Amino acid sequence: MVLLDTPALYYRAFYSVPDSIVNADGHPVNAVRGVLDTVAQMVRRFDTDRVIATMDADWRPAFRTAIMPEYKAARVKDEEAGTEIPPELAVQLPIMNRVLTAAGIPIAEVDGTEADDVIATMAAQSTTPVVIVSPDRDLLALLDSSTDVSVLRPRKGGEWEALTQSDLPTAYGVPDGTRYRELAALRGDPSDGLPGAPGIGEKTAATLLENFGSLESIVKAAKAGVKTGGLSPKRASTIIEVEETLYKTLEVMRCLTDVDHGIDLDSVPNSFDRAAVEDAAEGQNIRRSVDNLTGALESVSGAAASPPAAQSGTTASPWTNKSAESTPRSSGPSPWAQSRLVGFDLETTGVEPATARIVTAAFVDSATEVRTWLADPGIEIPESARAVHGITTEFAQANGAAAAQVVGELCAEFAALKEEGAVVVGHNVVYDLSVMAAEVARHRPDIDFPSVIPTIIDTFVVDKHIDPYRKGKRTLIETAKTYRVELLDAHDAAADALAALDISRALAEKSTEISAMTNDEIMAAQADWKRSQAAGLQAWLRKKGNAEAVVDGSWPMS
Repeated sequence: MVLLDTPALYYRAFYSVPDSIVNADGHPVNAVRGVLDTVAQMVRRFDTDRVIATMDADWRPAFRTAIMPEYKAARVKDEEAGTEIPPELAVQLPIMNRVLTAAGIPIAEVDGTEADDVIATMAAQSTTPVVIVSPDRDLLALLDSSTDVSVLRPRKGGEWEALTQSDLPTAYGVPDGTRYRELAALRGDPSDGLPGAPGIGEKTAATLLENFGSLESIVKAAKAGVKTGGLSPKRASTIIEVEETLYKTLEVMRCLTDVDHGIDLDSVPNSFDRAAVEDAAEGQNIRRSVDNLTGALESVSGAAASPPAAQSGTTASPWTNKSAESTPRSSGPSPWAQSRLVGFDLETTGVEPATARIVTAAFVDSATEVRTWLADPGIEIPESARAVHGITTEFAQANGAAAAQVVGELCAEFAALKEEGAVVVGHNVVYDLSVMAAEVARHRPDIDFPSVIPTIIDTFVVDKHIDPYRKGKRTLIETAKTYRVELLDAHDAAADALAALDISRALAEKSTEISAMTNDEIMAAQADWKRSQAAGLQAWLRKKGNAEAVVDGSWPMS
């Protein structure tokens, strides 16, 4: 069972995802997108739809402020309302709650308590392993030998760190969650208004606990005048002086384990209501994140959520199997647009696929679910290439993995996606796959690269087929503008892959006919479209005076 520390996750998304992403009312939806993408990532990571979103019904509970009035006092934004939530975030929470509820994910909050208390209670009650998803270190206090609990904490680059009780000695120098809480009390947390013991940081606190066993024993030793085990006279004096505060802090940090959350843990998840999901997402500019979550939940449940009943005068759902509008495919393959869509992009040393070397690579499921690689290409990175992606030869040599290793790992990723039935999306992906083929031949000739290529969507090819007469360039940057897709950092592999992913969904929305194609059908169609487009460009170039012009129509790689 996956327990989400939802407040911590939506704050993290609110401050890390650009607030330029707004809904039809002009309100930002960055926190909504971030949380939904994280939920989808957890569903896929743990192959389960048993997910609960816990909430703060009261972020400064009376029973905690009665012990320490300064608890989180510095966070109060509005003295009258007693809230810490910025208005730009507050308007997003009802949207997020509606989508989660409609998707069958229970929302758990209990009057007078924080999300931590709900999490602690559910972790204690669960008869199955529990994963707590939170950036908040305080929840490490729930790790002990009597329960099968782990804490998953976000790291840079879309990575996550999983911690169990067995990891605490190495990570923090303490044996279990009880001692971790005491370490945290000694260390303090200014953001929560917990002062700790002045001059005693995390490492010193861990040393004292290792040598004396517990906070109580440290206090006794300080009062007894012990001067060993890291307990200098100055530290001993400090601990004696703040003894009462330390014990209050310990009590404030202690999570309740008996709150009445009202959820039958064995019945999770709730039912998926597709019509309610659509209603909740309408006009919110969260389509990509909702699709991501929907796809993740359906891939785990093994069956698509039941579609809403048809109503006279209504428009077909954007999540509905569009092929059902004409010929039913209930017994055949699903449309490619309902598969797991994964963006892919390379940044390289040059523009010629046969000679270019991989510098960076990315596979992207969402803004928060990103897998990236940095390679030492084995050659100098030309200034022209460095000017595009910003990676110097020196940086790649110092920090990149060997090219052969990167190529092997990318091929393994392609193979796994093919086996899963996923669809890989890229803009002008013919170039990227052609570079991959050349790099495989160069470094891993033992790999049959064509055999591991999954279904591919080339947004360049599909866009040109849908809108052949549109004037202007069809670079990723310009195509993103056309479909109102945000591209924050062009020529960063992850950013480009994410933009291509969003464009592919926009293309699927634009063309019902194309979105209804199966994986095999869209692959065959793109091969035809690419040949036709190449022939048309070649004829145009020759007409303009380049009699020898040859445009390669190969697809999905040259």
